[in-house]
Amino acid sequence: MVSADAYPNWEAIYRDNVDRVYRVMFAKVGNRADAEDLTAEVFLAALRTLRATASVGEVRSYLLATARTVLATYWRRTLGREITTLDDELAAAFVSDPAPLPVAGLVARADAILAELPERYRRILQLRFLEACSLKEAAAELGISVGNAKVLQHRALRHAAAVADRMEA
Repeated sequence: MVSADAYPNWEAIYRDNVDRVYRVMFAKVGNRADAEDLTAEVFLAALRTLRATASVGEVRSYLLATARTVLATYWRRTLGREITTLDDELAAAFVSDPAPLPVAGLVARADAILAELPERYRRILQLRFLEACSLKEAAAELGISVGNAKVLQHRALRHAAAVADRMEA
């Protein structure tokens, strides 16, 4: 465990905060592989500029800000649009002890979004994000090229984002 004032070293910073960062990333992207990659990106970005002598609160605040930036880059790359908001409940994970993330309603919402998509869009997203298939595996399952699978996934994600926006309105 760490003292209330500061972390003794980078390893302590990582061990105390990796679960918090991962849980926020997983809640935002919904799949383990991307959440792990994004968590690593957060710590790599923080490693360059964060002072190891900063207080616990400063470290957590900095990691939260870095997580926002990493998520914005991820969504801009994935959907072609920037999403930088973190729910207050998720942001609180940086200042409190880890607790299970709320999942009530998330499955139903995901199902509702998928139900609104054309069959090919729904199937590529199910293969990639629910069944954790690689692009190559998803392409083989759909009988298309890997390049076509990439384009199909990109279009499906954009369409799903539009459906989600309509549902929120």
